[in-house]
Amino acid sequence: MPADRATFAGEIVAVVVARSAAEARDAAELVDVDYEELPAALDLKEAAEDKVLAHPELGTNKSAFWVFDSAAAGTGGDVEAAIATARTDGIVIEREFRQQRLIPAFMEPRSVVVDPTGEQITMWSATQIPHILRFLLAAVLGVSESKVRVIAPDVGGGFGGKLQTTPEEFLAMVIARRLGKPVKYTETRSESLMAAHHGRDQWQKITLAATKEGVVTGLKVDLLADLGSHVALVGGGVPVLGAFMFNAIYKFPAYHFQVQTVLTNKTWTDAYRGAGRPEATFAIERTMDELAAVLGEDPIAVRERNWIKHEEFPFTTVAGLEYDSGNYEAATAQALASFGYDDLRAEQTRRREDGDRVQLGIGVSTFTEMCGLAPSRVLGSLDYGAGGWEHASVRMLPTGKVEVLTGASAHGQGHETAFSQIVADRLGVAFDDIEVLHGDTAISHKGLDTYGSRSLVVGGEALVRAVDKVIEKAKPIAAHLLEASVDDIDFAAGRFSVRGTDQGMAIGEIALATFAAHNLPDGVEPSLDSDATYDPVNFNYPHGTHLCALEIDTETGGIKMRKYTCVDDIGNVINPLIASGQVHGGLVQGIAQALWEEAVYDDAGTLVSASFVDYLVPTAADTISFDVGHTTTPALTNSLGTKGVGEAGTIASTPAVVNAVVDALRPYGVTDIQMPCTPERVWKAIQGGGGDGGKDATEGAAAPHFSEETGMSGTADRTEGAGQ
Repeated sequence: MPADRATFAGEIVAVVVARSAAEARDAAELVDVDYEELPAALDLKEAAEDKVLAHPELGTNKSAFWVFDSAAAGTGGDVEAAIATARTDGIVIEREFRQQRLIPAFMEPRSVVVDPTGEQITMWSATQIPHILRFLLAAVLGVSESKVRVIAPDVGGGFGGKLQTTPEEFLAMVIARRLGKPVKYTETRSESLMAAHHGRDQWQKITLAATKEGVVTGLKVDLLADLGSHVALVGGGVPVLGAFMFNAIYKFPAYHFQVQTVLTNKTWTDAYRGAGRPEATFAIERTMDELAAVLGEDPIAVRERNWIKHEEFPFTTVAGLEYDSGNYEAATAQALASFGYDDLRAEQTRRREDGDRVQLGIGVSTFTEMCGLAPSRVLGSLDYGAGGWEHASVRMLPTGKVEVLTGASAHGQGHETAFSQIVADRLGVAFDDIEVLHGDTAISHKGLDTYGSRSLVVGGEALVRAVDKVIEKAKPIAAHLLEASVDDIDFAAGRFSVRGTDQGMAIGEIALATFAAHNLPDGVEPSLDSDATYDPVNFNYPHGTHLCALEIDTETGGIKMRKYTCVDDIGNVINPLIASGQVHGGLVQGIAQALWEEAVYDDAGTLVSASFVDYLVPTAADTISFDVGHTTTPALTNSLGTKGVGEAGTIASTPAVVNAVVDALRPYGVTDIQMPCTPERVWKAIQGGGGDGGKDATEGAAAPHFSEETGMSGTADRTEGAGQ
């Protein structure tokens, strides 16, 4: 809690403890705070110039400045040289995009209960990160970690919004210890929207250099990122994570990235579904569409000219990452066919020629992402505060049943189902005989929890390795009981057999014999239980092609989704239903950023979208049925061949939708509309003939718009007006 100065509207300034929630609310009404209004740093650009200081004692709003340069890193050429060459004999595109501030708006607000009365202090918290929370509670409050137990029950959604250690958790623990009694805090929805962390909130300056033929020669990215009032758990790292994805699926030969993180008097920002990757994908996919417009070419053709071909994998990118596998051609071809791309383009041409009031827009987004957050050495090189490994244990019970313990803490992703499938297939036991335990540091004592699409590709691989250890521990026992050599023992479908004979024993029989321990080989311990800790050697790189068709009523600015097709390559799929569900949910969140959602502050720093009356979260009625497909290029970095899926839909869908909006309105001179693309902003853009479509209430000014004439350094005359 602040001692003398609140730094954002919604910060905790007093705590009331009562015997019931109703009494606490009544007592809170009696708290009288004498506020002296101070100037607030709200506009991100002005805050970066230190016009108003969010924390006057710091003397600046600038938090961290981070740079990646391909020439300095030895991964590519000199960006400035590429841009200079393109200015005289090529194409230079300069754009500035706004990533508006979003609110994770998880299904259930956060809640925390602390019981200090037992041998351990037990905390139940609606969190994605019980193990990390336990460590930080102990470290910050000076309590022995062995005396802290954290339980994450059914959480009710997270999307990164519960990837945080919050003031409420620390305060609840302090108060419980002081009173010696259990205490509980449950936030209201307005408290959640106002004081739980927000996401995104960036200004992105993009400079892209290309030849006259549309081959990209260099990319320069300059970001301002709003951290809010404090640096959150991984908030400062979100734009750095995105830094490695601006080059996306493309073979850019030169790249420069820099980000200035900035403190403001707004709610702190941190990871929100995708965490840096959606921001990067949006910027490059919007810019590739702008390049296609300048060239007067189809946006698919321009992308294909620049992307990594399937035969070129593994491929080391200009950002220094090694993509292990992929096939962008296959995913795109399947998406185009399913979408009916050529027919929709033909319909679009007819509508334009007929001067139809309702125009058709077609948006393209081809993406890849780095997920499966790890390896630990790479995270360490980026000053990340933890590792990227994950832990799993497998317990063989005497009855042949199996207990699985995982450090990946589920909050609705279907871990229990997918992990049970993996164990059932590999161990040969019945699916219903497997119990998956998680989310309790006293049961699953070791782990790094759930975020960054890491549960299956990191946690699942740890589980595979633990299962394989169980099988290896069982082999000498099986050989002894079957009176055979270990070298002659085979294992398949849950049964150990002697090669060349019909002799065999099920693993359940081995488990019972091990429990009894009446007849074990000398020196063999009576246990099959095994665990494994897995630290990946590389990130994981799913990819896909997303296509959106929408209709815009040019008289009202109204937008109607017509068709959405996506084909994602997430490697081998463990459970198709879970994978599709993850894509569906991600699509809605990404589309919502494009069309509906925005956290808005007024000039005094009050969040005016602090309820669902003002913050528009879409329902199923606001969307359409999605056409979801998959291609399969197995990952080469884990034995399952899987790639992450949890964030894919959110990363790819936002640029697909905005590209479709802009595509529909290009005949009206519109080249950008600031998100969310509301009917009002769309209508204003049409009336303005190319403006950004509206004022951003959080910034106090419309986003700068670079036209071909004013922002491309003379490019327009070299492209003979194409795309204007």
